[in-house]
This record gives sequence, C-alpha cells and structure tokens, in this order.
Amino acid sequence: MIPLDQISVVNPRERGQKKFRQIAKNIANIGLKKPITVTPKPGSKDKFLLVCGQGRYEAYQTLGQDEIPCIVVDVSESKLLLMSLVENLARRNPSSVEMVHAIGALKERGYSFAEIATKTDLNVGYIRGIIKLIQRGEERLVMAVERGQIPVSVAVTIAVSDDHDIQRALTEAYESNDLRGKRLLAARRLIEKRQTEGKSLRRGTRRTKSAVSSKRLLQTYQAESAKQRLVIQKSKLCETRLLFVVSAIRQLVEDKKFVDLLRSEDLDTMPAYLATELSRKGCLT
Repeated sequence: MIPLDQISVVNPRERGQKKFRQIAKNIANIGLKKPITVTPKPGSKDKFLLVCGQGRYEAYQTLGQDEIPCIVVDVSESKLLLMSLVENLARRNPSSVEMVHAIGALKERGYSFAEIATKTDLNVGYIRGIIKLIQRGEERLVMAVERGQIPVSVAVTIAVSDDHDIQRALTEAYESNDLRGKRLLAARRLIEKRQTEGKSLRRGTRRTKSAVSSKRLLQTYQAESAKQRLVIQKSKLCETRLLFVVSAIRQLVEDKKFVDLLRSEDLDTMPAYLATELSRKGCLT
C-alpha cells in the first residue's frame, strides 16, 4: 500500500470521461481487481513513478482514497516509458488514435518495425505502413486507417501516388473485396478532402487579406482545376455504372418469362433514362 501523493504520473494520457466514470464505479462497487505498477523514483527514498494503471490511480483519487495497492518494480526511465506505451496498446482496440501515436513514439525511440510489431502484437506490414504515413504527415489517411475506413496498404498507395495510380489502387481494392459499398464511398470522399484540404486534420489560422499576386492566382486556378478533374472522374464513373445497368437490364428484358413475371407483379415501370436507352436499342416493345 503506497500513499497516492507519493506517486507521480510521468507519461499521462487523456481518456474519455464516460470510460473513466465506468472505471471509478467498478472500483467503488467491487474494489480494485489489479494493483497498479510503480517504480522507485531515482534519488528519492519514498517517491514512486507510475508505470501502469493511470486510470485506476485517478479513480482512487476521485473516490477520496489515501493509499492504493501497488506492485513495485525496479526499471529505468526509458523502460518505464516503453512499458507504459505497450500496456496502453495492449488494453486498447488497435484502431485507436492513441495506438497510432504510440507506434510513432516507439519508432522515434529507435525500435525497428519488427520489434514494434512484436511488442504491440501487430502485423509488421501494418506497422511499416502506419509509420510511413506518420512520417509523410498524412494525418487524414492515418485517421481513416485507424477508423477502419481503408486498409493501410491502400492508404500508403494514396500517399505516394498520383491521381491515376490512386484510381487504380481503389479499383484493385474493390476487386479484392477490401473496399466495397460504404467503405468505398468513404474512401473516395477522403481522397477528395485530401486533395482539396490537404494532408493535415488541423485547420490553419485565418489569414489576413493580402494583395492579389500571380502566384495566388495560379494556386487558385490549380485548385479549381483539381475540383473539375474530380467532377469529370465522378461523371465517368457514373457513366460506366449506367452502361453496366443498361446492359444488365437489356439481357433481362429479352427474357419474355421474366418480363411477364414483372408485369404480373405490377413492376412494369422503370426510370425514364433506362426506358429511353432500351427503346433506342430496340429492347422494349
């Protein structure tokens, strides 16, 4: 049992209030199931540094307790930070923002991709991809990966490719069943926002008005051109889908039994565009 005021948190992290209230309520109802872990503070006889268990430590403070059960280990400060990071990873869903930052922190401390994968129990390819995105400042793509909107391999391809390669990557992801339905639409919206608003999630500070320059005009023109290219790409995609639908419907309406079945169920109408296209091709009578 160690007094709370003798323990310092050296690697603090934010947590959701809902989750914290749940921790405090559980401790109040059934007690502390697992002691926190501390290490003696260098140069002090009765002070300790927290290794693992910040939530439990803060819950005890909230509940008005003076002491908390502890497991005391003797580790260096660098090992303490590593243990804290790995423990946070192990206790979280691998798709959390904090997990991504922790992976970046481990890389900055000199650990290899394989070592990070071993310590965090994650795939080496995932680790390599996430770190590449972090190093390139791709905050928007990192967020999409950790939310499960796109696979990390697709995110890396987007980060290092031009528009043509990005479209190819999306097509391959669709064909391999990695991106379908809502995830595919979310990926397209993400690419558009990245192209128009940049890699970072942070909004820039408001700029004061400045004189118009040729550089600013060129930048504005390029931005608008990029938007127009996106519109063209979308229209081409819609055109391809419509051609596919017309082709599929044309094959179906050539089956007289299928047409009779639709009519018997009062399903004998269709969108004007489809009716016009099929009539033009001589498929409707």
